Amino acid sequence: MKTLNVELGERSYPIYIGTDLLSDKLLFEKHIRATQVCIVTNDTLADSYAKQVAAALSEFQLTTVVLPDGESFKTLDTLQRIFDQLLEERHNRTTTLIAVGGGVIGDMTGFAAACYQRGVDFIQVPTTLLSQVDSSVGGKTGVNHPAGKNMIGAFYQPQAVTIDLSVLKTLPARELSAGLAEVIKYGLIWDHSFFEWLELNISGLMACDLALMEYAIQQSCATKAEVVAADEREGGLRAILNLGHTFGHAIETHQGYGTWLHGEAVGTGMVVAAELSQVRGYISEQFVIRIRELISAAGLPTHVPSEMSNTEFLQLMAVDKKVLDGQLRLILNVGHGKSAIFDDITEESVKVALDRCRKEI
Repeated sequence: MKTLNVELGERSYPIYIGTDLLSDKLLFEKHIRATQVCIVTNDTLADSYAKQVAAALSEFQLTTVVLPDGESFKTLDTLQRIFDQLLEERHNRTTTLIAVGGGVIGDMTGFAAACYQRGVDFIQVPTTLLSQVDSSVGGKTGVNHPAGKNMIGAFYQPQAVTIDLSVLKTLPARELSAGLAEVIKYGLIWDHSFFEWLELNISGLMACDLALMEYAIQQSCATKAEVVAADEREGGLRAILNLGHTFGHAIETHQGYGTWLHGEAVGTGMVVAAELSQVRGYISEQFVIRIRELISAAGLPTHVPSEMSNTEFLQLMAVDKKVLDGQLRLILNVGHGKSAIFDDITEESVKVALDRCRKEI
C-alpha cells in the first residue's frame, strides 16, 4: 500500500492506494472517532463493494443508505434521502459517513457530511477511476441544478481517501475511458513527462494493467494533492484543474446529465481548449494533434455534439462556476505541461475552436 498526503494543516488527510483495501478494518477504524457509521452507496454497488466495507465494520452501529445510480440523480431530492435516514436512525455529531461509489456518490456524501448537524466526518472510498484520480480528492462536494452542474455545494475535506485498485477490474470500458480523461488532464496542466508516459502506455491502461494503473493514479493524486494544498478553495492556482471542464459542463447540461459521462465531456472539452490555445498562439498545431490522438486512444469522443450550436455553448458556459463578475475564465495550455487562467477570451475565438471540433458532414 502507498500513502500520499494532502497537506492542509489541521484538515490534512491521507490517500491510501493499494489492493484489497475495502476489507481492511484497521485502515477504516483509525479514521472513525465514535460508534456510528453510515455507508452511502448506490443500488449497483450495494451488494458488492458496499457490502465488503460493511462486513469490515460490523462491530459499529451501522447504517447503509442506498441511492439510485447515475448522474441524473445527483440532486437535492436525492440528497434528502441521506438526511432522512441519518435522522431516522438518530445519528449524532460524532457519526462518520463513508462514500462507497463513484463521483456522484462521493460528491453527495461529502455535501451531506458538510451539512448534517453543521458538519460530520466522512471517508471517501472511490470505486471508479475518475473518482479515484479526481473527485474524491480535494474536498469539492455538491449536487447539480437543472441550470448548471455542481452549482450547489461546499468545500469540505474527507478524513481519508481509500483507493482500492482491485475495483478497476470490474469497471465497464466506458467508465474506464471516462476516468482516463482526468488522468490525461494532469499531463496537460502540470507534467509533460507524464503526458509522454501516457502516450506510450495508453494501450496498457485501456487493458487495465494494474501496475500501470497504480502509477497513473499515484501521479494523478500527487499532482492534485499538491495543487489543492497550495489553493484549497480555488482562489487561483486550483482553477487549472478545470482544464476542459467549462466546455464539458456545457455539454453535460445541454445533453442531460448522464447522457455523456463526465469524463467523456471533459475529454472533448480538453480538445476544444487545445484548439483555442492554438488559435491564441500558445501551442503548435502538432501538439493539438497529439492531444487529440491521446484522448481518442483513450476511447473518448473528440468532437462536440453536432446538434449543439455555438450560441448554446456560450449561453451555458456563461452560468459556469468559473465565471467571475460576468467574465468567462478559461484554462488553456500555454506549452507542454503548462497551463494558465485567462479572462480575456473573446466569443469569436471560442466559436473558431468549437467549429474546429465539429465533425465534417
